Order: sequence, then structure tokens, then C-alpha cells
Amino acid sequence: MGANLNLGFIGLGTMGARMAASLQRAGYQLIVNDIRRAAAEPHLQKGAEWADTPRQVAEAAEVVFTSLPAPPDVEAVASGENGIISGMRRGGVYFDLSTNSPVLVRRICASFADRGAYMLDAPVSGGPRGAASGRLAIWVGGDRSSFDRYKPVLDAIGDQARYVGPIGSATVAKLVHNCAGYMLQRALSEVFTMGVKAGVDPLALWEAVRQGALGRSRTFDGLAAHFLPANYDPPDFALRLAHKDVSLAAELGRQLKVPMPMAELALEELTAALHRGWGERDSRVAMLLQQERAGVQVAVEPERIRAVFKKD
Repeated sequence: MGANLNLGFIGLGTMGARMAASLQRAGYQLIVNDIRRAAAEPHLQKGAEWADTPRQVAEAAEVVFTSLPAPPDVEAVASGENGIISGMRRGGVYFDLSTNSPVLVRRICASFADRGAYMLDAPVSGGPRGAASGRLAIWVGGDRSSFDRYKPVLDAIGDQARYVGPIGSATVAKLVHNCAGYMLQRALSEVFTMGVKAGVDPLALWEAVRQGALGRSRTFDGLAAHFLPANYDPPDFALRLAHKDVSLAAELGRQLKVPMPMAELALEELTAALHRGWGERDSRVAMLLQQERAGVQVAVEPERIRAVFKKD
């Protein structure tokens, strides 16, 4: 596989642009589409072709990828007027790289199957840095033979492409992963504000706990990017997207009648932060709410944080 395989890519935002660039570096020919043509210019300059609609992308490509903000966007692009489904050839394959709803991906998959085509959910994890470097997990659900056939293409996007199970399985895995992260974020904000209010220097507290059993897993290293330096702009992952992910996970829990009180608490926290007008800030900005409640402020100079990493 390589230059002879035409790939469609729809959605050239923060993640999509980087993943599409990885495919181009691997030698694949792209047909691209985005709500803004300007977003495609870097790819067009490197030889990609522009398509005016998702349907035109599907008509020209053997495999189509989408990377879109939310389930309604995926549904519109996949199944709406001039959507992918209207141009998908029989036997064609569509991978959705977005974080989506299991119910929706199963519905879209069924509609594609009716036309003799395949839709697979393939959410990714690794953030913008991982998308740029290729250190990206790709969890895939759906037709196993399609995954096996196009795994070399997925390997051009990320270094950890893994088949999870039937359609929707990968989306469930992604929601479990992301929701766990935001639930942990909520818990960390509680215990750290308690420790700081008890009189412990935040950097000293962080240095201490990161060497404990849980800390040695480097779970706490994530605090260094935004929480400790109190820097939430520009975002690594926007609050509005985190709110969407946890909303989907909580909804799935309700559908399955699985009690998820921490998920609901995390969702309440993200919603409160969203109502502050912080939607475009980094998702960890929600941790400020707990600092306000506790009456403490955590703000460590970046130089001090870097010094800790240099000791490792």
C-alpha cells in the first residue's frame, strides 16, 4: 500500500490536520474536505486534492477517514445530504477517528452495511503531540477483515493500532479511557487543594506523591502541563471537547444502568466550567473551580517544574 491507494480525509482540525499530514508523509495520495477550505491549504500544497463535499471524497477514495468534533458532525458528514454514504462504493471502507457515541456508530455502520460498505469506529488517543509525532493509539471496532487489510494505513497514523471488537467497542474503550482521566482529574483537584490548604508547598507535595506507588506510574506528571503552572491557554484539549466526551460516557452508563457517580460529578464540574465561558481553554481549567472552593491558589513557576524533571 502507498502511493497507489487513494485515501479520503474529512476534518482538518487540530487532530485531523496532523493525522492527514502523517498519511502524506507515508506516501498516500489524499482527497480532502473540511468546512473551511483554508484548513486544507497545507495538504493541498503537498499534493492533496480538494473535494467540495464528503460525497465527492467517497467517490474518489478507496478508504475514507473522518476526524470531527462531535457526534452530530459525524452523522451529518457520514449520512447527511451529500454525505459519505451517498458516494461510497460497494466494498468501500470508512474509519471514523472521532470520539463518538456507540449508539450512533452502530447506526451508521448498519446503514453502510445496507449499501455493501463498511464503517468502523476508530477513535484515537495521544492528543495533538501524538498526532504530530505518530505516537498515537488507535482503537478500532467493526469488520475485522477491514481492520487487517488497512492496518498498514492505520500504522502510518499511529504506533498503537489495536482491534478491540465489534462495531462500537472501540468507542466504548475511548469513553472509558477519557472519562477515567477526567474523573481522576476531579479527584486530584480535591486532594491537592486539601494538601495545599493544610500548609504543604504545592511543588513539594507533588514531588512527594509522584514517588509513591501510584506516582511511579507517572500519573501525576500530567499535572505539570497546566495545573501546577496555572496555565490553561492555549489548550492541549479544549474544555468543550472534554465536556462532550464525559457526557457521552455518562450517557452510556445510564443506558446500561451502570451507576457512575464519579462520572456524573466530573460532568457537573466540566459543565460548571463551561458555563464560565471557558469552553476554548484547556479542559484542565475546570480544576480551578476546586481551588476557588478551597480558597487556595496553585501556581508554580515553570522553571521549578522543569528542574524536577531534570532530576529524573
